Amino acid sequence: MQSGITVSKELQDAFNELVSNPSQRGIIATISSEALVPQHTLPSKSTDFFSDLPALKPLLSTTAASYIILRRYQNAPDGYVAVTYIPDAAPVRQKMLFASTRLTLVRELGTERFRESLFVTEMKELEKEGWEKHDAHGAMSAPLTEEEENLKGIKEAEAEAKGGTEGRRLETGGKLSIATSTEAREALAMFRVGEGGNLLQLKINVKDETIELVGSSSTDADGLASAISNTEPRYSFFRYLHQIEGSEKSPIVFIYTCPSGSKIKERMVYASTKQGFLAAMSSDLGVEITKKFEVSSPSEITALTLEEEFRPKQEQKQGFSRPKRPGKRGT
Repeated sequence: MQSGITVSKELQDAFNELVSNPSQRGIIATISSEALVPQHTLPSKSTDFFSDLPALKPLLSTTAASYIILRRYQNAPDGYVAVTYIPDAAPVRQKMLFASTRLTLVRELGTERFRESLFVTEMKELEKEGWEKHDAHGAMSAPLTEEEENLKGIKEAEAEAKGGTEGRRLETGGKLSIATSTEAREALAMFRVGEGGNLLQLKINVKDETIELVGSSSTDADGLASAISNTEPRYSFFRYLHQIEGSEKSPIVFIYTCPSGSKIKERMVYASTKQGFLAAMSSDLGVEITKKFEVSSPSEITALTLEEEFRPKQEQKQGFSRPKRPGKRGT
């Protein structure tokens, strides 16, 4: 799902200047004539990152997408942050284009230069409070060392093997260090803006420890059982189109399916990766999940299941009922 757009020489030169010039804090870039080009330069008036942020707002639009490259960590080779800013009011075609090109920006400027890559939709997320919230969220999502995380995942897999998977909630705070393929990330970015169908499926290549794209398709709720594998684990994202009180809604539902015949290592990797992966999808790609389901078989997720989950809860008042008299016991 490559867009075909590449980094221009002008943007490459501007980034090299940013790296070598401490009087600059960042670059605002855009897409023009099938290329990524520099648009504005953000000056640096202080060594404090947050002090330079107020100068960003006048350079951004509430109706147009932009890429923002910022030096966040002083004197660090990987001290840069790539931000994809796509406001909700931007045209749909532009949303799709910027979402599908964001990885190209980082890759062609040098992945090793960027410590973080963020996806934001509101200017307030680029203010000091927004960055602090992002930092706190990141600290919570990975509180354990890699060794501790892997050990915890193994213990959970062993317990799962003894007790089965059906109806079990995975509340682990740990995650394995696992990569997400370019195709999967770009498909998620497209899915986030409503492109490429309403069902997106991912799988984990356990051998390579990589989250990979299975494919995108369109189906209704009752078609999920036949669309999702019932023999292999899957991470699936489903856009549930329905109406509530005459208003059309389209929340995103995350479905983790893990068939009872799955291998122990598969269960461990999927369970240990899930929470960290979802946290990254929210903070990095802006994929907001409304409901999460964890089931053994995709057949457990039906139109009725989703309808009941999203139906507005109504409080029902019940009057006092006199207890029934016990019946006679047989002799």
